[in-house]
Amino acid sequence: GVIQKTKISGLETNGHTALGALMGGLEKVGPIHETIELGAKAFLKAEYTICAIFLLCFALLLLVLNALGSSFGDAALTSIAFLAGGFTSVASGLSGMMVAVNANARTTVAAASEPTGKLTEAFKVAFRAGAVMGHALCGMGIGVLVVLLLAYKSLPRFEDPASWNVMMDCVAGFGLGGSSVALFGRVGGGIYTKAADVGADLVGKVVHGLEEDDPKNPATIADNVGDNVGDVAGMGADLFGSFAESTCAALVIGTTSKDLVAAGWGAVLFPVSISSVGVLVCLACSFLATDVKPVQGFKDVEPALKLQLISTTALAVPAVFACAAFLLPESFEMVSVTAGTKSVPWYGAAFCAAAGALGGLLIGLVTEFYTSHSFEPVKELAHACKQGAAVNLIYGLALGYKSAIIPVFALAVIVFVAFAIADLYGVALAALGMLSTLATGLTIDGYGPVTDNAGGIAEMAQLPEQVREKTDCLDAAGNTTAAIGKGFAIGSAALVSLALYGAFVVRLGIHEGVNVLEPLTFAALLVGANLPYWFSAMTMKSVGVAAAEMVKEVERQFKANPDLLNPASDSVPDYDACVQISTKASLREMIPPACLVMLSPLIAGTFFGVKAVFGILTGGLVSGVQLAISMSNSGGAWDNAKKYISGGFDADVELRKKDEHGRSTPVHQAAVTGDTVGDPFKDTSGPALNILMKLMAILSLVFAEYFLAINDGRGLFNVH
Repeated sequence: GVIQKTKISGLETNGHTALGALMGGLEKVGPIHETIELGAKAFLKAEYTICAIFLLCFALLLLVLNALGSSFGDAALTSIAFLAGGFTSVASGLSGMMVAVNANARTTVAAASEPTGKLTEAFKVAFRAGAVMGHALCGMGIGVLVVLLLAYKSLPRFEDPASWNVMMDCVAGFGLGGSSVALFGRVGGGIYTKAADVGADLVGKVVHGLEEDDPKNPATIADNVGDNVGDVAGMGADLFGSFAESTCAALVIGTTSKDLVAAGWGAVLFPVSISSVGVLVCLACSFLATDVKPVQGFKDVEPALKLQLISTTALAVPAVFACAAFLLPESFEMVSVTAGTKSVPWYGAAFCAAAGALGGLLIGLVTEFYTSHSFEPVKELAHACKQGAAVNLIYGLALGYKSAIIPVFALAVIVFVAFAIADLYGVALAALGMLSTLATGLTIDGYGPVTDNAGGIAEMAQLPEQVREKTDCLDAAGNTTAAIGKGFAIGSAALVSLALYGAFVVRLGIHEGVNVLEPLTFAALLVGANLPYWFSAMTMKSVGVAAAEMVKEVERQFKANPDLLNPASDSVPDYDACVQISTKASLREMIPPACLVMLSPLIAGTFFGVKAVFGILTGGLVSGVQLAISMSNSGGAWDNAKKYISGGFDADVELRKKDEHGRSTPVHQAAVTGDTVGDPFKDTSGPALNILMKLMAILSLVFAEYFLAINDGRGLFNVH
């Protein structure tokens, strides 16, 4: 395995639980883990088979269309880069999932092996799983990209540094491949996990009063499989796509500067060095939470994870300045996308990246404030459940909208400052700065689903209540860290999208800016602003359709085998039937949203020209970032409000999971309703919107030559 097997020590001397019950439960952990692993592998095999077919077909389309606007050789190199990015994204998602499924059972065993109230070993297992995934993914992405760059640089076609700008246009296919697979991973995995989660909640928890991961609930295995394929594989592919696209955007824009090209290969690859030094910083800081200041009890978990974010950002900023001083010339000229040129000092470029890193930290901390039950917004949401589900939903939606205010202002300031210093190159560097701590972001994001699965396994194995209390505590922090990870992903996606948009404009040779008051551009802007809502409607409806199928299957099993509702019965539900429903539904439902995202800029550019594409990209970015932040944070807050009530953390006795008769309280039922509504918000539609923003922009960049070849960029309708 990737992570060392967890040692169970001191079981005989732990007087906090009955040894027989503990050992009996631990014997069930292995088979449960194997079932989850088989389900995850089966889904990813089916999903990645579709992705592989898509990659090969789209690479051929890319070759044909790009050959119309450029040479066949350049088009072929773009297609090769596209395939490299796509298959690296597949490897990223797959490796992340394998680490997670190997760690979840070990986290459960570690939680069972420690005394009551102690979480040190369980936290270490889950955290190290996230760290292995985060650092492996970043290393893989940087390694493949550098190999690709060196291979292309060695070709006779690019011996002359003056041709490096064309080479970087070809390399941009790498980002397109990564983001294309990420779209399928995020949407397909998101539909899978939430169909199972909503189905399990609605029938098992709300109707029949079963615990969330009760082994008698037929959908519980599908729910746990979904955590791995959606929250881990999908998220890993998504953030790999962000890294690939932001790097490609910076390389495309950077090679338009004659000074940077003249300064040599090291100056051109400064954007890659930001990510590389970030990995080293994250690696150095990863020991803080496990060795320097290890977690002891419940209250230490969130501070430990927050410390990782703050420490890596604090160290990344000076490291980026050091790289800039070493690699960049004293100053360099950048051709402005609006007019003339800008002289950029080396420290100006470093400041742009630092602004992105600090802005990312701010967005992460604001996200934590609005989604963690340690702070007032989620506590207020939990108290709103006393007035019923409707009030809970109203408060939750308002919380999500409000949570977008500070992140949007932060992004606006970053864009303004970066653009003022280094034009679009500054925006691309700011995106890379925000992603410089990507390894840590992936660590704490991967930690969440591992602990969630660990809790599910503890419940299914019927381990003592103390074990589930520990995993719930770890999971509550995991929900918050997952929300922080999504905040990072959305914030960086906004900057990446703008950088790619800028690279597209630069590639077209436009140096007087984009006029949004052009009739065609403004009309397309309205359409582009609608796309995130259209996309969200499709993905949420897909979750609803798949969840309805799951509900029918779960109810059918309860009616066919009433013993499933008898706690004393040994009856086992048909888990495979529910896994199959989630698999088939997600693979079927992920195609239409993917087509919407990928065809929108292609149709606009082919028929209406580049001015229409400008509008599509502007509208999609501006509305997408607001909707993505609000949906993700509403869902995260609803989930943690439910956990706040379930854990009995409030002094108010009404905020409890069960009443004196052992029945679920109306307050808890209202919280469950909010959590169920929030599931597709935070795990399907919200996170997938950042891919919508990025993918449309990278598609436009890669197909720029093709668009220009059609009536000089005016489209088949020759719109003036």
